Amino acid sequence: MESFLVQAAIYLAAATLCVPLAVRFGLGSVLGYLMAGILIGPVAGLVGSETESLQHFAEFGVVMLLFVIGLELEPRALWDMRMRLVGLGVGQVALTMAAVAGIAVAFGFAWQTATAIGMVFALSSTAIVMQTLQERNLTATRGGRSSFSVLLAQDIAVIPMLALMPLLALAPAAVGGGDHAEPAIGDGSAATMAADVGHWVDTLPAWGLTALTVAAVAFVIGAGVFLTRPIFAFAGQARLREMHTVVSLLFVIGVAVLMILVGLSPALGTFLAGVVLANSEFRHELEADIEPFKGLLLGLFFITVGAGIDFGTFLAQPIVILGVTLGLIALKAIILFALAIAARLRGTDRILFTLSLAQAGEFGFVLVSVGVSDGVFGRELSGVLLLAIALSMLATPLLFILHQKLTERMQTGESHPDDEIDEEGHSVIIAGVGRFGQVVHRMLQAAGVRAVVLDRDIETIRLLRSFGIKTYMGDPTRPELLEAAGLATAKVLVIALDDRADAVRLTKLARASNPDIHIVARAYDRVHVYELWRAGARQIVREMFDSSLRAGRYVLEDLGWSETEAFQAREAFFRHDREALKDLASLWEPGLPIDQNPAYRARAQEYNRDLESALLSRFGEDAEAVAAEAEPLPEPPAPRPSGA
Repeated sequence: MESFLVQAAIYLAAATLCVPLAVRFGLGSVLGYLMAGILIGPVAGLVGSETESLQHFAEFGVVMLLFVIGLELEPRALWDMRMRLVGLGVGQVALTMAAVAGIAVAFGFAWQTATAIGMVFALSSTAIVMQTLQERNLTATRGGRSSFSVLLAQDIAVIPMLALMPLLALAPAAVGGGDHAEPAIGDGSAATMAADVGHWVDTLPAWGLTALTVAAVAFVIGAGVFLTRPIFAFAGQARLREMHTVVSLLFVIGVAVLMILVGLSPALGTFLAGVVLANSEFRHELEADIEPFKGLLLGLFFITVGAGIDFGTFLAQPIVILGVTLGLIALKAIILFALAIAARLRGTDRILFTLSLAQAGEFGFVLVSVGVSDGVFGRELSGVLLLAIALSMLATPLLFILHQKLTERMQTGESHPDDEIDEEGHSVIIAGVGRFGQVVHRMLQAAGVRAVVLDRDIETIRLLRSFGIKTYMGDPTRPELLEAAGLATAKVLVIALDDRADAVRLTKLARASNPDIHIVARAYDRVHVYELWRAGARQIVREMFDSSLRAGRYVLEDLGWSETEAFQAREAFFRHDREALKDLASLWEPGLPIDQNPAYRARAQEYNRDLESALLSRFGEDAEAVAAEAEPLPEPPAPRPSGA
């Protein structure tokens, strides 16, 4: 027990140190976990042989990841993916296997061993790729969906690969001697029961195995449709929050165990279960319960991958191992790029698809392990393969960083030069047409006011133009582009840029170029308001402020306040906050956190006291009387219209 706690503390401390640093420097959490594993394993030697057994446990994080992904994917969406599953997925696996096997044969390997190497390297890392796609909000892009289709096809392909591996053995697999004691049949242990079931499955004929597989899949679907509701209802009678977590874990683990017993991939089985439950009322409950375990186990899995890297083998033949790793990434990238062209992926989607899947995957560890036990791989070859898999996975976050750099370069205008603005004389310029700028533009358009709209995102430009909205490509912070847009004669400039620094820079530029222009700027938070105020903006809108005031008004109405009272309280708060902002802006000092500014902090506390006193003096007695008389409603009120 003491040893376990020490090991747990080491793993957690390494993750706490490395992951925040990696995220802070834009490297992503996956690379942080891998670095943590390298730190406590090969570098410091704080963990040892237990990482291999721990990795098998941590691989359950991949199972949970596939379950959560399935919860977010409706059956209809899965059916819509069928062409990508067959075309991209099967094509990638087949082409990579053939290419790798051909190269291996050219280097003198037997065709059986070459085929096994091709199977190992044909797979990509579901855990790393999906985790990184989710972190970077790329899952919903066309490139992200195509990558997911290939990963799902690879997970399915693992099943026949595992079945084919023993047939590729060059010599009979070694059989353990008498030192290894098999559990006695019928001793009643869970391990023995599982072994008995597995032995029984192995003895089934082909038609029996097929029927059992179909029955297992049908049971998963039926359990998802008919059993989840009564089980959750029964567990809910205990009125304990943790019982929902217990049921969620039972469902995922039970499906995984069932899939293992019938010889199917547990990740594939739980993915199917997630798809079945995607439209159920328990979807969000299951996702909320599983998410913490998924994140923790995935992180542990990445740490064990980093800790398991054998730098001794690497130092013994670094050129060979680096050559295999880089050659694998290059070969898969070429194949993926060709498939992306065939699938008509364009621009950043093609780059994302090519770079995200160019590594080997965690299931490669499983195939190598099976290959060694079946006599397909020798110890030396298996060491090289395992190291190449681990190093390629370690390089994956770097490939995503390369994708980000290439995407930024494509969007700066080098690949898409600024449009020539053929409109002039408009009194309004809108810089940035994201969620905020689009609403402003639509309102102006409905009122008959035409505006020159600028944005640097080519995908946004294409989307708006497909709806007939004329938008110009270019960086709104460039003086020559603003001059062409008519900044010198414009009356109003709307700044709706996502980048805080760009918004401040554009404000300064516009105020210097046209001192009389009205600047309506979107601010991220209170500090950003002060920055924009100092830069010359006077009409500043905090992006969450108005919606928060509306929500507060609804709360007061739900507590029994009249619409008039709630509205007056909202307006009083708005006016008081706006006056306070103007005053506090003069006390704000750039570069000094507001909680370390004594003058600012004292004035802010004074304003808070004044606001509370003003509201209580006007509404306090009436509000307390209303709240005392208010009774709980028998049922929730009807939802307000979305446009309220």
